[in-house]
Amino acid sequence: MLKTGERAPEFTLPDDTGEDRSLTDFLNAGATVLYFYPADFTPGCTRQACALRDLQSEIKNAGLRVVGISPQSPETHAKFRSKYDLPFALLSDEDKEVIKMYGVNGPLGFGVRGAPRIWSTAAVVSATRYWRTSASAGISISCGKPSCFAQRLS
Repeated sequence: MLKTGERAPEFTLPDDTGEDRSLTDFLNAGATVLYFYPADFTPGCTRQACALRDLQSEIKNAGLRVVGISPQSPETHAKFRSKYDLPFALLSDEDKEVIKMYGVNGPLGFGVRGAPRIWSTAAVVSATRYWRTSASAGISISCGKPSCFAQRLS
């Protein structure tokens, strides 16, 4: 995984509508939370995505926006986003090029990981493209306080 202070590599991936979106597109609006997760519709990933959805006001108040990245297709992302009313873009990295570039590929190449036994990660990339901080999404979201995740990442 990238370390705090490293420059975040540029990428372009299709979003849940099939439109190509780059890191620069998101950073032009300010600091961005890159949320890497293994799969749409799994119980853990669904809970995490819905927690990020429910924290949108705190995340926006912290001056951040969320972008999800996983190896599923744009079509699957569109269904997932629609079913759970997710207010953030989901990017498709079917070849896992960006997942590998950011160092969050799971053990033996399966899934996505942030730390041992944690299968997703989120990190803030500043508007100037520097990796500011990262957190294990599973641990932070389940800490029991509604705003802990946004506070940890801001």
